[in-house]
Amino acid sequence: MRTILHLDLDTFYVSVERLLDSKLAKRPLLVGGLGDRGVVAACSYETRKFGVHSGMSMKIAQELCPEAEVIKGNAATYSQHSDIVTEIIKERVPLFEKSSIDEFYADLSGMDKFFGAYKYATELRQKIISETGLPISLGFAQNKVVSKVATNEAKPNNQKKISIGNEKKFLNPLSIRKIPLVGGQTYQTLRSLGVRTIGTIQEMPVEAMKSVLGANGITIWKRSNGIDDTPVVAFCERKSISTERTFDRDTIDIARLRNILIAMTENLSYQLRRGNKLTACIAVKIKFSDFNTYTKQLKIPYSSADHILIPKILELFDKLYQKRLLVRLIGIRFSHLVSGSYQINLFEDSEQQINLYKALDHIRERYGDRSVVRAVAMDAKTIGRMHNPFNGLPPVVLAHRKK
Repeated sequence: MRTILHLDLDTFYVSVERLLDSKLAKRPLLVGGLGDRGVVAACSYETRKFGVHSGMSMKIAQELCPEAEVIKGNAATYSQHSDIVTEIIKERVPLFEKSSIDEFYADLSGMDKFFGAYKYATELRQKIISETGLPISLGFAQNKVVSKVATNEAKPNNQKKISIGNEKKFLNPLSIRKIPLVGGQTYQTLRSLGVRTIGTIQEMPVEAMKSVLGANGITIWKRSNGIDDTPVVAFCERKSISTERTFDRDTIDIARLRNILIAMTENLSYQLRRGNKLTACIAVKIKFSDFNTYTKQLKIPYSSADHILIPKILELFDKLYQKRLLVRLIGIRFSHLVSGSYQINLFEDSEQQINLYKALDHIRERYGDRSVVRAVAMDAKTIGRMHNPFNGLPPVVLAHRKK
């Protein structure tokens, strides 16, 4: 019999922001994109009583909860805190899966013979809380689906164990919305049939669910009955990193687009170096005002250096951009990642240049990844708010010097 642990960092982005600024504690908080097209990436529990939820338009969320403080957030900061949690889990769990930036599964099967799996899971959760300061909830059951539902029922910052044989009893009274895979459309379809709770699906023959929802109906029926044999997929390092920006208003300002791409490349290059990674494939993505999306990529020698990657990214952009068309979104991606430090090019790099990278990265590590930027990237708002000990002072600027 399997023993599966599910861990979920509560309102992760909000929790990180509160960790960085204690003044935000217990205040209604929205994290996400700004402007008319912005979307809520995370919201505090204080905003949810007003009907706010993640994935909602930021504009609508602010109308529902006007007193909420809005923070754009910073993906690099959240990734850094996620990595800390990942390392704690990696040290103590032989097989775990990182399903998202704030969500983990672990297979603890067989550990009861030696440690007591639930006790071990409880100690792991407490260790994460004590070492990171972040709230995290825990679900414990015989499969991934039931453990995930248990975690959601345990929130906020709590834990729940579902003993073997009690899966159907636990799921029975819950809303069908609680079943993973039941989205808005599926929910409406089931509600139109008079199905409100998971218990109703448990009483239905599987053929009835299949006739209404096809293959998904079979999966939903199994999950409603606590049946799931999905394995925990061993965690491995990600193979790509990317960033993109959707504009509040479509633009044709080429200089602005190029400057934003420089800012994006500069930041992702730093993320590579910080993680001791190199990229061998870069790509630029453009979505135009007619919603057509185009991507162009280029394989390069392994690198993590701004002065190598920026010209290549701009070269791809120039080849990809179609004149006289407004741009809705731009983005870049680094893939084919491998472990390794930046290799000095004996024909192009100088010791001064290498030392400059080390100095700049040291500043970014200490004060934030936007604390020092190129001059052309100053007005590029691609990177969100940073925890900055400069107390609001502008970042250091690197001016381009012509040779």
